Parts: sequence; C-alpha cells; structure tokens
Amino acid sequence: MGSDANPLEALYREVILQHYQHPRNKGRMEDAAATIRLTNPSCGDRIELFLKTSPDGRVEGITYEGQGCSISQASASMMTERIRGLSLDEALELAERFHQMLRGDAEAAKDERLGDLVALQGVSKFPVRVKCAALAWEALERSIEQVRSPQS
Repeated sequence: MGSDANPLEALYREVILQHYQHPRNKGRMEDAAATIRLTNPSCGDRIELFLKTSPDGRVEGITYEGQGCSISQASASMMTERIRGLSLDEALELAERFHQMLRGDAEAAKDERLGDLVALQGVSKFPVRVKCAALAWEALERSIEQVRSPQS
C-alpha cells in the first residue's frame, strides 16, 4: 500500500483478521443456560451462541459455533471476549452501543467499553456488511431474553 494509507485502518484490518484466523471462545457449551441459532439470509453467515450465567446474573461463559465471512466471525470472537464477566444489563448496553456504532454514530464509537470492537466501525460504510457484524450481537440479545424468560 502507498504511504498515504491510514495506519489506523491497517491496524483495524489486522485486529479483524486475527480474530477471524484465530477465533476466541469458539466451540460448543454443553451446560449453557441459553442457546440461540441465527442465520443472515443475505449472505449465509450462521452462528450458534451458547451463554452461561452466574447466580448473580453475570456472563460466566460464552462460546459460539458458526461459519461466515471474516466480519461476522471476527465480530463474534471479539464480542465473546468483551462481554465475559459483565452483568446481563451491561452486556445489553454494550450491544446497543455496538449497534449505534454500526449505524454510523461517531460518539458511540468513542465509548471505551467497546475496546477492540471499534475495529468494526468501518463496516458502517457498507450497509450490506452491517448485518454480518451485528449477527453475533443479535444472538447475544436473544440469548439474554431466553435466560430471563420464565421456562414454560
């Protein structure tokens, strides 16, 4: 690349590539409190998210299985690292900030709680890829709903 390439964008690409090639927390969880399967119909990305909570309502464990583009898989990997240990409310707040960032909200992108997830900010320029980045987060939100719903 030329000398005028943005070094921050290069760093973000590297973060995404690292999470895609070496995903964190990928695998099944047999004792999950919630399991959610979602598919992105526009591109075929798939995720199955496993969530385990502690008695005090924190994310004790989170893993995923899935296939898809580098954006969807890196987003899932980064998300699992970022929300472990958070309360369910904190996880939902972070999910909302992430969605705001994907919609192009520059203030949301400055939220330090996002950490490396800010590497996905550039996805907001490509509406068709926003769904890829958001898939794991939608699965997280639904899994928290599942944990909080009374069993029938």
